[in-house]
Formats: sequence, C-alpha cells, structure tokens
Amino acid sequence: MDNLSIILGKSVKFISKLRGGGGSALPGLVVEKTSPDFLRKTLSKLPYGVVVISGTNGKTTTTKIVSELLAKQGLKVFTNKTGSNFVRGVISAVLEDIKISGKFDYDIAVLELDEAHAVKFCETVPVDYSLVLNVQRDQLDRFGEIDHTAELLNKLTTSTKRCAVLNREDPRVSKLESKNRKFYGLSDALLKKFPSDDDLLDKGKDMKHSSKKATVTLDKLKGQVATYVIEGQKFDCDLTLKGVFNAYNAAGALALCHEILPDLPAGEFIKYLDCIESAFGRGEIFKINGADVELLLVKNPAAFTLSLASFADNEHDYMIAINDNIADGRDVSWLWNVDFSNLPRVKYVSGIRATDMALRLKYDNIPVDGINEDLNIATDKFTSSNKRPKRIFATYTAMLEIRKIFSGKSLI
Repeated sequence: MDNLSIILGKSVKFISKLRGGGGSALPGLVVEKTSPDFLRKTLSKLPYGVVVISGTNGKTTTTKIVSELLAKQGLKVFTNKTGSNFVRGVISAVLEDIKISGKFDYDIAVLELDEAHAVKFCETVPVDYSLVLNVQRDQLDRFGEIDHTAELLNKLTTSTKRCAVLNREDPRVSKLESKNRKFYGLSDALLKKFPSDDDLLDKGKDMKHSSKKATVTLDKLKGQVATYVIEGQKFDCDLTLKGVFNAYNAAGALALCHEILPDLPAGEFIKYLDCIESAFGRGEIFKINGADVELLLVKNPAAFTLSLASFADNEHDYMIAINDNIADGRDVSWLWNVDFSNLPRVKYVSGIRATDMALRLKYDNIPVDGINEDLNIATDKFTSSNKRPKRIFATYTAMLEIRKIFSGKSLI
C-alpha cells in the first residue's frame, strides 16, 4: 500500500503543479488517507532520527540554520524547506524526494512545525530532538490564549525521546517538561534587548534569568559580531544573519546541534555559522529602481519590536504593510503592544489594515507620509520615491504578495 500511496501522492503533486497550484496540502492528504503510517514508517528509519523545531517566532530561519550546520558535518538532511509547517505539508515534502520503491536517502529530518501541528505530528511520528524557541501572542484567534499554546508545546517536549532544547529566557518555554532538558540563554547584558511576551505587557517588570544552566549563551552582540559561550568557551562570529533575534535563535540552533552530534568540539559549528543567510522573506534584499529594498517579516509584538530595534535608523525609508488574512491572524490589536519609538517616520502604510496601522503610529507621533491599502500602488510609489535604501515591515501574506510584486524585478 505504501508504494501505491507514493505513486498516488507524486501524481497528485505533479498534476497540481501543472494546474498552477503549490501542491503542498493535497498530495499530503491523499497519502495520509491511503497510508496513515506512511510518515512514521519513512522517518523512523533515519539513523540520526527526527528533529522538530517549533515556537511562535523564528522557526523557518532556525530550521535553516540547523539544517545547514548539520549538512556541513556531512549529514544528509531532509527538511520541509517549502515552509509548509503542517503535517500534510511534511508528507508532501517527503514525496518530493522519496523513491517509488520507498527508499528515502537521508540521515536526519529537521522539521519546522506549527505549534498546534507539532502535537499532531508527535502523536504519529517519534520525535528524537525538539527545539522550542518562544511562546508569544500570535494568531490568538487560531490557537487561543498563550498558555494554551504552551500546553500544546509541552506535549511535544514530553514526548521527545532524546533531548528537548529550550529557551531559558522565555518563562513559558523554560517550564516545559521533558525527560532530558537542555537550555540556551542570554547574558545579563543582553537580557533587556530580548523582551518576552510578558515583558512587553509589563514594561516596568524587572527582567531576570531563571536559575537553569544554559549550554549555549549569546554573550555579546556588537553590530553583526556575536559572541557565544559554548561549554565555557567563548567564540566570536561575524554573522550574515541580520537582526538581534536571529543571533539569539542561532544560539538555540547551536545548542541543538551539539546535542545531535555531542562528540564534536565546542566551536565546530561556529566555523560555519557566519555564512548562513536568513530564510526567504526574512531580510531578503531586492534591487528596485536603483535602490536596495529589504523585506522583513513581522507578526506579533515581540517580533516587530525586536525587528525595529535591529533595523530602525535614519538612513532608510520605511514602509509597513499589515494584512489580517487567516495566515496573518485576524486580530491586529497586537500592534498596540509594539514599541515604535525607534522609528523616525514612515513613507507608506499599506495592506488590508493600513488605516489601523496609521492610527497606531499617530498615537506614537510617528509621521506617516502616505496611506494606500493596495500593495501594488503603495510599493510602486514607495520604491520610486528616491534612491535611498528602503525597508518594508510586512505581515506574512503581505510579505508573500510583495515578493510576488517584486518577482519580475532584480533580486540580489
């Protein structure tokens, strides 16, 4: 039955692509219905097991970091690189590479999974390692309250067989249970640069470490140079990854990689971290009308605040694009918990909720030059205004639409 399911799945995927569809869900559904054990049987054969990376922010880029670091050590790494982080999306990704005979030539699977779907996945497939990055208010209309999201992730970590790597500085993540827990964290000097969800709601709160020992710590961050402490040794790395949040997510990636390959020297993975770039839509730069236009994904208060702390300056022009489609989350009240104080002014706000965004900026006395819900019109006016470098902060579906608008132009 598995071989027949593979043929059916590959056929559906091929037909879907011919018809112009992405084909990430339907082939997975076909295989899921015809062979319910397909994913478990396929992935359980991998010699280094299955890794699940989850949390509210940073899953896609962190999965990319882990996959590339392990590949540098000679492992053949399977990952759901299309970004479909549902179980059926993982099945569809497997269909891309599995042979009709059932041969799946990989050493390890490193998978990004949505918080809710990580639970469904671990009920079906044994998970050897997990990495939980954070729990923040994001798409609450889809998952419910933040503590419920933590409960979902706790089911992932408690079912993890070998090791769960957790963010020490996130109070909900550090409490997650597992038979073998390891932590990554921040130095005292950097703690205030990375507010948790609770810190954003209670800005007068005294930020403190938990008492748990971290195996990897982000010790310093100056420009693009990050200093990590691994097993008591300090290592400097000039990161290609942009943003303070990516420097910290990389600490989680390093901690996870050292659990998977524990016999390697402490600094072995650092040697390859400097050349890794962000995933698509997370800091991509387009050359439009002679100017660099950087596209940055934002989707909740913590992510947006950290992105502004990393990228707001007087040298760029700024645009903000806010949608409230299902993939973005319908509730955009989270914008009122974002700290916009680093932003000098905004040339354009756009997207379905452009007026809401403009109102939010008005309350912080941030000047806004133009408002237009139509992303085509807004991006055209924004990118043709002058030759200054530009940055666009966009929610998920707005980011995808802007990428599509820019697709016929020069991408660098």
